[in-house]
Amino acid sequence: MSESNSTLFYAGITLASGLITDFLINRLNKKEVIEDPKPLRSLTLRKRSFINSKQAPVPESLLNSENPLLDEIKFLNSATCDIERVNHLSLGLDDEFPNIKSPLLGEGNLRSVFGGGGFLPDDAFVYCGSYVINTAVFGPGKRIEQTKKWLRAGPRKSLFFDPKTVKAAIVTCGGLCPGLNVVIRELFMSLHYNYGVQDIYGIKYGYKGFYSYDWIKFDANYVKNIHNLGGTILGSSRGGFDLNKIVEAIVNHGINQVFCLGGDGTHGGVLELFKELRKRKLKISIVGIPKTIDNDIAIIDESFGFETAVEEAINAIRSAYKMVLDWSDQWVEMLDSLLCLLATNASRDAHVCLIPEFRFELYGERGLLEYCYQRLKKKGTLVLVIAEGAGDAMLDYKVNVVETDASGNKKSQDVGVIVKDELTKYCKNKAMSITLKHIDPTYMIRTVPANPHDKIMCTQLAQNAVHGAMAGFSGFTVGHVNNRLAYIPIEELLSGKYSNRVVADSREWQRLLASTGQPSFLNNEEQMIQQKQQQI
Repeated sequence: MSESNSTLFYAGITLASGLITDFLINRLNKKEVIEDPKPLRSLTLRKRSFINSKQAPVPESLLNSENPLLDEIKFLNSATCDIERVNHLSLGLDDEFPNIKSPLLGEGNLRSVFGGGGFLPDDAFVYCGSYVINTAVFGPGKRIEQTKKWLRAGPRKSLFFDPKTVKAAIVTCGGLCPGLNVVIRELFMSLHYNYGVQDIYGIKYGYKGFYSYDWIKFDANYVKNIHNLGGTILGSSRGGFDLNKIVEAIVNHGINQVFCLGGDGTHGGVLELFKELRKRKLKISIVGIPKTIDNDIAIIDESFGFETAVEEAINAIRSAYKMVLDWSDQWVEMLDSLLCLLATNASRDAHVCLIPEFRFELYGERGLLEYCYQRLKKKGTLVLVIAEGAGDAMLDYKVNVVETDASGNKKSQDVGVIVKDELTKYCKNKAMSITLKHIDPTYMIRTVPANPHDKIMCTQLAQNAVHGAMAGFSGFTVGHVNNRLAYIPIEELLSGKYSNRVVADSREWQRLLASTGQPSFLNNEEQMIQQKQQQI
């Protein structure tokens, strides 16, 4: 190609590129006047969600409704909907269903520096028919229709409560857990700054605080820095659940939204309160936020504070491992950890891990004590991680119940102390002198501030609990299912049909066995397997 032709060729490309660029810029900047204020793309996106769904599609009339919350409630309670129903305050009441526009609805992603609503675009809201599936992986013969569908959590465009009339109460119950203060703070922030709620109270020392102590009136300064603190600024306790006294206190204070942070026992109280409030036909929304250091609440992926607790447990294991490496004598380090499975897998430094889901024996040729003795004889060091409830799994040792706490939970002998004493005697009888230390990091784990992962989770749970209460849902808990936030009826949560317990074929347990190399600590393992198969 000649130089002149080459110049013309590149000039032509440049001109064409410029024309195309101008065309695209004009199209992007072009403003069309649409009489219907509802964005058409939102309707398209919502319709697309149901193309591959076997459940009955959401009627188009509902998708174009002036009151999407009302139509969502109608759809949830229709015969064609297979989303797990979440109770709503409008059910059983003859009052006219309110149509209150959410203050979060706006034209963009920006908001005033002083707070306030109007910063969520239309597509950010949850629409009728949205759900989260319970099962993420499907094998041969299993279909999506066979799994539970939980109501998707998130803000609704229409509200049941007028934020100006809302009075909210927040309570923490049961044991301490990292992240409690983060949830308390974010509940206040979401209620106050996003929805404009003015009256938000803290209840001190668990359920009994409703009727035994003065309530705390929250303001922004009160909760400003609490997310960086461990524990709970409200205090906590077990027991103290008096149904009538709690309901009367809620009614007398004019409360219409209650947020309860706790585990299975706390959620059992939430369920009883919900039933009583519904029996009295009171328009009071009561919501649970799942909290447990053991991560054993059913259905949900994970409870807040668990990652922080694992992190702290790893620190304890790491310290123990350093001690056994630096000591010249036979050394055993024991940690009575509540989170031993994941902490052991993450640390890679533990040699034995005992949890209550798997039976074991102390004595005999294949028991725990003989295995520990042989390892000490060959390696000179040993780190044991023992879960709090592992004493119940010992087949050849009777663990006594010492007392019962205020919530009715049985408190048994410390299994760590039992193993320590028995192992010391066992090695002594075999003429082996050992240095054995017992570390119980339980309270260190429970009282530390939440790490970044848990702070994010706490924020998500708190915000979505508020969204659900504002929409008028009640008697539910909020949690991640397959990494998506959902509203779960508490009746279903406590039904006993679900479990977060470790099983033998779980990958986490298989990884632990590969990491530690530990056996079953059963003298007649084959016989026990046969008996179990016969029972099945």
